[in-house]
Amino acid sequence: MADSSLGSGFRNVFVANLGSSLADGIARVAAPLLAVRLTDDPLLISGIAAVALLPWLFFAIPAGIVLDRIDRRRALAMANAVRTVLAVTLFVLTATGALTIWWLYAVIFVYGAFETLYDGAIRAVVPSLVERHNLPRANSRVEAGEIVVQNFAAAPFTSALFAVSVLIPLGIGALGYAVAGLLALWLPLAAAGAHRADGATRERVPWRDEVRQGLRFILGNPMLRPLWFLSTVVALGHSAATATLVLYVLDRLGVPEALFGVFMLSMALGGIVGAWVASPAKERFGAGPVMAVASLASALALVAIGVWPTVVGGAVGLAVSSGAVTAWNVLVMSLRQSIIPSRLLGRVHGTWRTLLWGVVPLGSVIGGLLARIDLVTPLLVGGGLAALTSLIGYRFLYSLPDPEDVPVPA
Repeated sequence: MADSSLGSGFRNVFVANLGSSLADGIARVAAPLLAVRLTDDPLLISGIAAVALLPWLFFAIPAGIVLDRIDRRRALAMANAVRTVLAVTLFVLTATGALTIWWLYAVIFVYGAFETLYDGAIRAVVPSLVERHNLPRANSRVEAGEIVVQNFAAAPFTSALFAVSVLIPLGIGALGYAVAGLLALWLPLAAAGAHRADGATRERVPWRDEVRQGLRFILGNPMLRPLWFLSTVVALGHSAATATLVLYVLDRLGVPEALFGVFMLSMALGGIVGAWVASPAKERFGAGPVMAVASLASALALVAIGVWPTVVGGAVGLAVSSGAVTAWNVLVMSLRQSIIPSRLLGRVHGTWRTLLWGVVPLGSVIGGLLARIDLVTPLLVGGGLAALTSLIGYRFLYSLPDPEDVPVPA
């Protein structure tokens, strides 16, 4: 799946990311299924999604500052080393019968804290290894690889084995993180970041000033500023809509627990299509038009799932929403990587994710409260909010340029 024309450096980071993605896929399926075994309260179950993303509110900016100071290869290795320890901890708690919903929350929160470091590093490494005009292609490969491994390999595997033994997928997840951490150390020097690869010593700036630099860059850019706020509101709607999706699928649609991962393959199929068509669609129609349509389509698909609560309708709706979100992610990431100077990638990325993913826990809690009314309500309200926001910002998104047409950042 990795494109050899993108270079050996990209191929190496692609393979390293596959190992981490396998463990991520196991964790993301295992967490809600473990929660369902520990409690039947929709609010507590929605808390899994909230706790997983809450660290972005507190740690995304510090992680970004760290990434602009240290070797980004070591950041990848360190993040996966800690997540290996957490996966082993979850294995032990489950094996000994000591796992509670609160212990699950604690493990997920710490995991999320180091995910901010890993996610920022992997996104900052890619533009160090490929040319700007190849960014959409490279990012689409990364997205597609993550989707294939997390969903086609990890999701059905984890769901099926839950009926046999929870410990098997949890143990394999720990091994996946460990292998990925070791592979990260073998990445080429360019992956360290321009601040490290050229051997130059950057003047140390107080961290408060670095935080302000990241925030000022976003707020001072006429494309990033509105894109940041629009993306954040849409993310709030999506998180509310999907916070209790596991309950909606199991209880309202009647999908058995052992087949939950298989059902969620519809999202994987949609995501793969979205990843693979993002770059060709950008070439034909332009990044802006594709992003505008993708944002609206992803939200309307969530509403449709609530309007037509059937297994087929749910599968099709999830596929469409996932495909549109993935295409959006590829293009918005490529655009940001083209706009932001390499030396600022870490802290600007962290600042961006602080607000964007910082609101997701709020959306998850809102979704959990709405689910206490009815399991379909989060889909209608959250999807409706995202759709309305996409309509308001449609003209702005439509006018956005292709990544390679953005002036080279200083």
